[in-house]
Amino acid sequence: MAWDMSGTYFEHCPCGMVCPCTTSGLTLPANLPAGQDRCTVVLAFNVEKGAVDGVDVGGRVAVLVVDAPALMSEGGWKVGLYVDDAATDEQFGALGAVFSGQRGGIWAAVAPLVGEMIGAERAAITYADDGRAHRLRVGDTIDMEIEDWVPPGGEEVAHLTGMTFPAPVLTLARATRSRVHAFGVSMDSPGTNGHSAPFAWAA
Repeated sequence: MAWDMSGTYFEHCPCGMVCPCTTSGLTLPANLPAGQDRCTVVLAFNVEKGAVDGVDVGGRVAVLVVDAPALMSEGGWKVGLYVDDAATDEQFGALGAVFSGQRGGIWAAVAPLVGEMIGAERAAITYADDGRAHRLRVGDTIDMEIEDWVPPGGEEVAHLTGMTFPAPVLTLARATRSRVHAFGVSMDSPGTNGHSAPFAWAA
């Protein structure tokens, strides 16, 4: 069965602007190491519309918590998944299948880098896009906000173009709030890297 999803996403990691993992596409020989000993990143996806194997997943939020080597192309990622607690069993299973790469598409390309799925849970999730600000709260484990970056003296948000994952155009952003203690990953890194974008995938 085919699947499709569209909506908005944002992420935050402790690299300085701009994250080298993102700009190098997570692939060798171009991949550059993160600016930290480990690459820890939280990616939040607000699925506005979508269906997976006939299951409507519109209105759901999925959050990935990743702990990877500084050179992400080495693989061995540890990944945890949260899905908002309004999800039915069918929606929870469908989203887990997509984000683990089992249903093909963009996430199947990432799946070989994942060494361990360290958990999949429902949680109370609040996701908000508010102009240049993007906010996420997951229970008592994640509380973060990023703000899309307007260069000094500029009037428009700065963007990265020609990207491959998870969308072709990403904003530059900085974290204004950063508290993550989830699936063994800890991150308190205000002022560091973020990205946001609309996404649209199908397979």
